[in-house]
Amino acid sequence: MSETQASESYDVKAVEEKWLPVWERLEPFRADDDAVLAGEREKKYALTMFPYPSGDLHMGHAEVFAIHDVISRYWWQRGYEVLNPMGWDSFGLPAENAAIRNDTHPATYTYANIETQFASMQRYGTSFDWTRRLHTSDPEYYRWTQWLFLRFHERGLAYRKNSPVNWCPQDQTVLANEQVLADGTCERCGAEVTKRELTQWYFRTTAYAQELYDCLDELQPTWIDKVVNAQRNWIGRSEGAHVSFAVEGHDPVTVFTTRPDTLWGATFMVVAADAKLAASLVTDEQRPALEAYLTEVRKASDIDRLATDRPKTGVFLGVHATNPVNGEQLPIWASDYVLADYGTGAIMAVPAHDQRDLDFARAMDLPVRMVVDTGDDDPAVSGVATTGNGTYVNSGPLNGLSEKAAGIRAVIELLEAGEHGTGTVNFRLRDWLLSRQRYWGAPIPIIHCATCGEVPVPDDQLPVTLPDLRGADLKPKGTSPLGAATEWVNVACPTCGGPATRDTDTMDTFVDSSWYFLRFLSPNDETQAFDSALAKAWGPIDLYIGGDEHAVLHLLYARFFTKVLRDAGLIDWDEPFSAYLSQGKVINNGRKMSKSLGNGVNLGDQLAEFGVDAVRLTLIFASPPEDNIDWADVSPAGSLKFLQRAWRLAGDVTSHPGAPVAEGDVALRRVTHRTLHDAAQLIESYRFNVVVARTMELVNATRKAIDSGCGPADPAVREATEAVAILLSLVAPYTAEEMWERLGHEPTVARVGWPTVDEALLVEESVTAVVQIQGKVKARLEVAPDIAEADLEALALADADVVRAIDGRPVRKVIVRAPKLVNIVV
Repeated sequence: MSETQASESYDVKAVEEKWLPVWERLEPFRADDDAVLAGEREKKYALTMFPYPSGDLHMGHAEVFAIHDVISRYWWQRGYEVLNPMGWDSFGLPAENAAIRNDTHPATYTYANIETQFASMQRYGTSFDWTRRLHTSDPEYYRWTQWLFLRFHERGLAYRKNSPVNWCPQDQTVLANEQVLADGTCERCGAEVTKRELTQWYFRTTAYAQELYDCLDELQPTWIDKVVNAQRNWIGRSEGAHVSFAVEGHDPVTVFTTRPDTLWGATFMVVAADAKLAASLVTDEQRPALEAYLTEVRKASDIDRLATDRPKTGVFLGVHATNPVNGEQLPIWASDYVLADYGTGAIMAVPAHDQRDLDFARAMDLPVRMVVDTGDDDPAVSGVATTGNGTYVNSGPLNGLSEKAAGIRAVIELLEAGEHGTGTVNFRLRDWLLSRQRYWGAPIPIIHCATCGEVPVPDDQLPVTLPDLRGADLKPKGTSPLGAATEWVNVACPTCGGPATRDTDTMDTFVDSSWYFLRFLSPNDETQAFDSALAKAWGPIDLYIGGDEHAVLHLLYARFFTKVLRDAGLIDWDEPFSAYLSQGKVINNGRKMSKSLGNGVNLGDQLAEFGVDAVRLTLIFASPPEDNIDWADVSPAGSLKFLQRAWRLAGDVTSHPGAPVAEGDVALRRVTHRTLHDAAQLIESYRFNVVVARTMELVNATRKAIDSGCGPADPAVREATEAVAILLSLVAPYTAEEMWERLGHEPTVARVGWPTVDEALLVEESVTAVVQIQGKVKARLEVAPDIAEADLEALALADADVVRAIDGRPVRKVIVRAPKLVNIVV
């Protein structure tokens, strides 16, 4: 058969249509719970972040699924029992907003997209266990989301309070702090986030702040630094002291500071303008000024308020506080650069050593006193705060000390002795605001009764299902659409039987995705959220793959949920994800794909033109998983040509399965076994692109062996070709299955097992030693791998080419690195 004929006979579309129904029938990736519970096989739990059902799959999905499949398929080949489930994160703003744009009900839009994506995932040859498929918007799922909420409520970890919250004016709903981007915009829609005073539901994430912070040390070796650091910075642990300042006519004001040793430099105090403390402290004369100022403050996001280059503004509250270390009267101001939910919502201002305090002092003509002499210019003159270490001055008993830690300890002891403060730890992390004023989410299972207060919905009345509301206007209006469903809202109180109302907020979709990996263990269990025995057997997840855009949001929430469920006795592990791999992005011509830029790449078009395997191979071969892939720089056409070459090898093999391979060509066998040995190490270090390169080298070596003498009947050719099929089963499953069948085997190649590597074939009989003179290569010698340095030096100096190159010049030095290098200096 000619090269052209062979190429034309490889019909990509026909091959895909042929194998899909076979895989559906065989279910090769169905995980066996009993095998893991009985200890028959070691488990691996492979998980990739499940998608939002907003349209069909795109290039980003194609990349992460290809990467994920390499690992999960490799684990199957290595003999593990692998749990690799998939579902849809089908509640939440993305699906609801898209449905509103398309003038359809969220359920109609969501489930239609799920079916589209499901068909695409199957075509893409993913190794998911489809018997565990779930959708977070199914009542069978969110029944247990509500059940978990009630368990949190019982433990005091779910509560309701009134406070200033982040408000998205476009989506007309509140946002958690983690959902506000660094530029102060909504991470969903990009609108500028403002503040509102509302009563909302929270999860008490701060109860686990210390443990969430400490466990990052354990995750550091197996998570990428970027993600660990993002978590660490968001939790924001800082040590310091709570200091109490007496205020005449009011309760004392307590502030948190990491530098209690600078108390002698405090010249004023600042309270968050939107904190209740400001409203309680302000005098009647200053109240109108504060209220006018508050109107402006609420227009700014937290990010804007904390910006260092923002002009400092504020209002004097008309009262003073007493500095506990020197008795000075400090004026109390309200300003927007202090946040109500950080610390106590109040700070002691030390303008000489904090730039924002200094900027405020200069704007309001307040005193500046240096208390740490760092050798820099006086901040009162230079306008630049000094933050380094130095010698204490103007600091009473600390004067002359130069060790910051000693100064801090001394002041904390002084404060505690006078009952004016205590040493403490503070966190930047705030409790998780989970209420949403939107329709498409899990209803919060609480009933409000005028007599009984907040009453949990009894477990046997779960799920609290969403009313259908088809035909209703679901556009965001600032209050939940559920409030208009009066028949749904008005209920009898489960405790006293009197008239009551349901809570009309729904839960943030991140609640759903904080425990979905547990529901995959028991997706059809109608008696419990998940089986604890299975959780202990399968958990934690061995490798989690996803984008680092979830470095704080999803990962932090899932970690919090895991710790709560552990303390409730439902699981026995501390962290949900033992290892985390973050994939890069697929871009085009150096830029993010965008319709407006005209550089979008349609996944469906690529699959139609080149086939699934070529696209998958291209994505894996292009770069390491964490790097971006520029589609303009890769060649799916080249990938397809390589796959055709590999496929032709299988057709050329003429030896029978089980032929005595020990009699085969030794040189080719060495290449095969070295490739398999190295591929295992490369996969386990996530260097998947190098595995593809080594597979290409094996194909070339096998073709060369066929064409140069050993022939297609040599058992070594079969061994090498079978190894190619097994390696390709990780990346190009259709081609691999087709090759396996042509080689005379039954499907499926994905479960045949990793070939045993013959260690003897890894030992090289000879090594090429390079001989350099003055750094230039002059000869290559074939030597024994264990040759002694003296023998290698003698061989090099006796080589005819080397003798000719030295040309009688005296040899000054010979550097030998046996068995591969001799460097001669003349």
